[in-house]
Amino acid sequence: MDAENELGQQVEMVGRAFVDHYYHLFDHSRSSLVTLYQPSSLLTFEGQKIEGATDISERLCQLPFDQCKHSISTIDSQPSPIAGGILVFVSGNLHLPGEEHPLRFSQMFHLAPTMQGSFFVQNDIFRLNYG
Repeated sequence: MDAENELGQQVEMVGRAFVDHYYHLFDHSRSSLVTLYQPSSLLTFEGQKIEGATDISERLCQLPFDQCKHSISTIDSQPSPIAGGILVFVSGNLHLPGEEHPLRFSQMFHLAPTMQGSFFVQNDIFRLNYG
């Protein structure tokens, strides 16, 4: 296996593990998402820009529902040329209690490496897909 193929597999593996972890926290312990962001992180949520781990966490915890379940349809990951980061694009459905139909969504993450060898969310863009 060549190095490029191996890198691609590692990126896919990290992307999938991140997505599993992120949405598990979102669905079961939303306040814990703060640990995935840093002061420089930027979230664009339905067009609203929020900066910093604390403000991002507060915004996500203020959503008008307490419980939800994400079901992921696709995960696409690519290496980012910026300092060993990873771009992750997710599409799926958001199931809310009492709602007959799930909400379709897309979300993009730019994961940046930490000095400790893990990743944090540098950029996060979320959109509901209407229609």
